[in-house]
Amino acid sequence: MELLNTKYINVNGSLMDLSTPCVMGILNVTPDSFYEGSRMQTETEIARRVEQIMEEGAGMIDVGAYSSRPNAENISPREEMERLRMGLAILRKVQPDAVVSVDTFRADVARMCVEEYGVAIINDIAAGEMDKDMFRTVADLNVPYIMMHMQGTPQNMQRHPHYDHLLKEVFLYFAQKVQQLRDLGVKDIILDPGFGFGKTVEHNYELLAHLEEFRLFNLPLLVGVSRKSMIYRLLGTTPEEALNGTTVLDTISLMKGADILRVHDVREAVETVKIVGAIHNA
Repeated sequence: MELLNTKYINVNGSLMDLSTPCVMGILNVTPDSFYEGSRMQTETEIARRVEQIMEEGAGMIDVGAYSSRPNAENISPREEMERLRMGLAILRKVQPDAVVSVDTFRADVARMCVEEYGVAIINDIAAGEMDKDMFRTVADLNVPYIMMHMQGTPQNMQRHPHYDHLLKEVFLYFAQKVQQLRDLGVKDIILDPGFGFGKTVEHNYELLAHLEEFRLFNLPLLVGVSRKSMIYRLLGTTPEEALNGTTVLDTISLMKGADILRVHDVREAVETVKIVGAIHNA
């Protein structure tokens, strides 16, 4: 049975159509993100990166100031806000009309970004688990919410990830969270399976192999595998050498129903979307 198309989200009062998958470009205003090439700290670096993301065809920019790589430093909310204020001010100066999401698990940080800089989407790696005020804040702000599955926290998630039944546990997690958000009146929910967050390489590929089953939720699906360890550990390489593998996994994700690709390399992802789209339309 074909599910109804709910591939629309309300972004700043306008409907964004995700029936053609969207590419989300990553802007890290951090000194310690896992992929060195994504770290942007000076005004010139940030402005250049924003322009690059938009010129290469991204539909969204995802701004993060808290590195969520394994064993990352747990910076304070104040420092996260300071980094984001600098980054968002430059972004808005360079691209005032860009659709922006903020990558944060803190409700106060999310509120600041939406209210002060017109950020349109909240992208929460913890699905409300690391800040119990997040769901109510999202409901109050009335913005689309990306919630990701993660076992543990960035500081401990990769120590001993274990599941008795991976797919069942992730699906139950999302089912409970979606209901909680619906009960609060949140309308636009996007799911992110959380590749690399509290999962072994084998867990990641099991999730990817069954990615099309997430269509049961009838919600937009975000996939973020860009240059991650599930690629370079499998191949015995590095994040810097993981672009080809990223494109392979992005292609598979699109074939299995991904609606948003969160990537470091925008041009390559945009080309992947076009090629897979041509196959679907043939």
